[in-house]
This record gives sequence, structure tokens and C-alpha cells, in this order.
Amino acid sequence: MPRFSVIVPVHHVQGYLHACLDSVLGQSYRDLEVIAVDDRSPDGCGAILDDYAARDARVRVLHLEENVGLGRARNAGMPHATGDHLLFLDSDDTLTPGALRALADRLDETGDPDVLVFDYARTYWWGGTRRNVLAHVLAEAAGSTFTAAERPEILDLLMVVWNKVYRRDFVEREGFTFPPGYYEDTPWTFPVLLSAERIATLDRICLYYRQRRQGNILSTTSRKHFDVHEQYARVFRFVDARPGAGALAAVPARQDGRALSRHPVQAGPAAAVGPGRVLPPHRRDVPRAPPAGRAGPRRTAGP
Repeated sequence: MPRFSVIVPVHHVQGYLHACLDSVLGQSYRDLEVIAVDDRSPDGCGAILDDYAARDARVRVLHLEENVGLGRARNAGMPHATGDHLLFLDSDDTLTPGALRALADRLDETGDPDVLVFDYARTYWWGGTRRNVLAHVLAEAAGSTFTAAERPEILDLLMVVWNKVYRRDFVEREGFTFPPGYYEDTPWTFPVLLSAERIATLDRICLYYRQRRQGNILSTTSRKHFDVHEQYARVFRFVDARPGAGALAAVPARQDGRALSRHPVQAGPAAAVGPGRVLPPHRRDVPRAPPAGRAGPRRTAGP
């Protein structure tokens, strides 16, 4: 049984896929498996994956019969994972050198927590790099393990799946899966962090988050961006149904938006779905900012 199962959903990333896979398979820490999910990619990704699998026994490829989207492609890969810990890597991103060794060491130090949150940096098409501006949250929590109720500021971090390592038996016990639609990371990440009894952090950049000039789904113009409303509704339904989770939503407002009760509003529908992200016929459905002088939801500084 490997230490890490790295699940890589793949769709239309032929130009980036080699770098992604090489960043994993070239790690000095080799106790891993790659579960690559070909989400009916229309380019040469499927053949690239098969070539890697033929050359490295640690790579297993799953070819889906139809395109199901990022979240459900991850779901398809999870049952095939055999590692102690799950790590989700988007196929246009890369791990930094030595990342898995650093993650393994931190897992050992903290006794294999449910979730280990690590840092990342954005890399831009023009060659620039920018570290997560909320890296201090990871540094300040670098001691022992904790819960989200004990350190609600952990909810201020970017609500993505790929900046964390998850203990596989924790994920399976809780039955976590990704819903369909855009912004699928949000209804995964909030429930995971709220359910985890032991969270740890690693103040180290372990992943490069590629900022593409074009081709990023979230920079497209589509009515699908309205999916964000239902994704946050899933979060609130989880809180309502989960004993103890609602207590975190009552963290006082002086926590500067770190409580769940305010965070989804600040980083949620109105912020994520701006008029520029939907076609003109649908812009009437976009939540509008309150008139000048009237109080409205405040958004925290983005990472």
C-alpha cells in the first residue's frame, strides 16, 4: 500500500500534462501511485497517459466513456486509490521538487491527521510567481493539530481541493464526494474541514497553481457559473444536518469573516458570478452590489 494516491483528472491539457506527471513521478519520495482519469479528453491526453503507464508501474489510467467534468472525474478515480493519503492534482498544475517528502515528514510529525493543508504559489504565463497571500495562516497553525472550530481562520484559505492531503480512511468513512457543476471544490472543502477532528498545516509551497492566459474554465463566459449558488447551498445544508457543525457558523462576527456563516457570502455567489462571466441574456440573474451607502456582504482579501 503506497503512502500517497495522487488523483489526476485529465481533460484537454495535452500541452501541460507531461509537466504535471513528471512533477509527481520525479519526486525523490517514491512511495506513491498516480490514478490518472482521462475524462474523455478530445486531444492526445489519453495516449500520453497510456504511455506513462507503460513506462511506470505506479501509474494507472482510467478512461471514461463520456466527459463528466472535474469533480466527477475525481470521484471516478477515488475507488481505485489504495494509498494511505489522497492528494488531488489538477492536470495543468505541478508539484514542487521535494513536496511529497516534506508532506510525508509533516504527516509523521503530526501523527497522520485527517487533513494536512499546505501552501501553493500561482505561476503566470508571463513567467511571474506569487505566493498565497494568506500563507501566514499556515505558519501560525504550525504547531499541533486542531479543528476548524479551534482555528476558524483555516476557512479563510482558498476553498480548493488541491492544497490539502486527506487520510483516505477519513474520506471513505465520511463518504465525501464531489458534486457536478462548476465550483465543485467548495461543497467538498467546507464539509471536510468541518468534519476533520485533526487538521495540520505545512508552511511550505508544495504546488504551483498555473494561471493560464486562456482555457481556464472559471475565466469563461457561461451560465454554468450560476452553479456557485447550489454549491454554497450544499454547504449550508451540510451545516444544518451536521451535529456540531452549526456551532462554527455562530463564531462571532469579530472573527473578521472567518466563520462559515459569513465566509460563503463574502467569497460566494455575488463575488464569483459577476456580469462579465455570463452572457447578456442572463445578466439579470446576477446578484447586484448594494447601492452606495447601504451595507452589504464584504469580501475578504483573496489569496
